[in-house]
Amino acid sequence: MEPGESSYKDQRSQFPYAFTAGLIIVAILVAVIVLVVKHTRTAPVAEVKLPYGATEQAYSDRIHFDDIKLAHATNFLNQDFTYVAGTIANMGDKDIKAIQVQIEFRNTLDQVVLRENESLIPPDAEPIPAGQRRDFQVTLEHLSEEWNHQYPSIYVTGLVLE
Repeated sequence: MEPGESSYKDQRSQFPYAFTAGLIIVAILVAVIVLVVKHTRTAPVAEVKLPYGATEQAYSDRIHFDDIKLAHATNFLNQDFTYVAGTIANMGDKDIKAIQVQIEFRNTLDQVVLRENESLIPPDAEPIPAGQRRDFQVTLEHLSEEWNHQYPSIYVTGLVLE
């Protein structure tokens, strides 16, 4: 064998060391990614329950949900999403500063198969003036196969008026 040449046997004996070093590097990279993702996730913000006393209940009769539309989508991870879109109409004489609703989907026996609480207008959003309308959209996951394919019921469960 000539100087500077390595035999097949020498190369073969170095393979386990290179393979082990590669595995260690990959493990370190995965650990770094997991730590970064874990520390950059924000904790879910606790939903503040809006008031819904006698005044808010009386005013909720003046709030209408119109032009309700449903759409279904599946993302690249094969997760199903249902979108509920529509318009909030403030037919009263006060501005709506914040509104929370409950959205219910039912089956053919009129039993609730999905109940979601959503904030359509959060407290830090622009209020809906009296007599005005505003579009909304809500994304829901895991709508039951038992759903009757009818539009959901939407009920006001919290309201802040100006």
